[in-house]
Amino acid sequence: MDIFGADIPFAAHCGIEPIGFEDGRTRLRVRAAPEHTNNLGIVHGGLICTLLDIAMGTAARCTAGLPVMTLDMQASFLSPGRGEMTAEGRVLRAGRSIVFCEADVRTAEGELVAKASGIFKPLRAKGSA
Repeated sequence: MDIFGADIPFAAHCGIEPIGFEDGRTRLRVRAAPEHTNNLGIVHGGLICTLLDIAMGTAARCTAGLPVMTLDMQASFLSPGRGEMTAEGRVLRAGRSIVFCEADVRTAEGELVAKASGIFKPLRAKGSA
C-alpha cells in the first residue's frame, strides 16, 4: 500500500490507510477487525504501536525527503483501542542525521488511546553527503 509515496506492505497487512499529509503532519486510519484484538477483546497493543510508528515515520520521511529507519520509540497506552482509530504523526525537530517525532492515536469519538515519541534516521544512499 502506498502511504505518502512509500510502499509499506505491513501497513496493508494491518489495514492501515493514509488520510492525509498537511502542515508537516501525517494522518492515518485503521478500522479494528476481530483479528486485531487480544484475549480481552480490545485492539492489540502491537497494532497500536505499528500505527504510531508508521505515523511518525511517514512524518519524518516527508520532512526529510528520504527514507527513514526507526532508532527508538517510546509508547504509552492510555485507554483501550476499539473500532476506527486515527493517528497523527508530527516532526518535533529535524536535523541532518536524526529526526525527533511524536504521534497519538484516538478513537472515532476523540478519546486518546496512546501516544508515542520516536527518533528516526534518514537513510542516504551510500557515497552521498
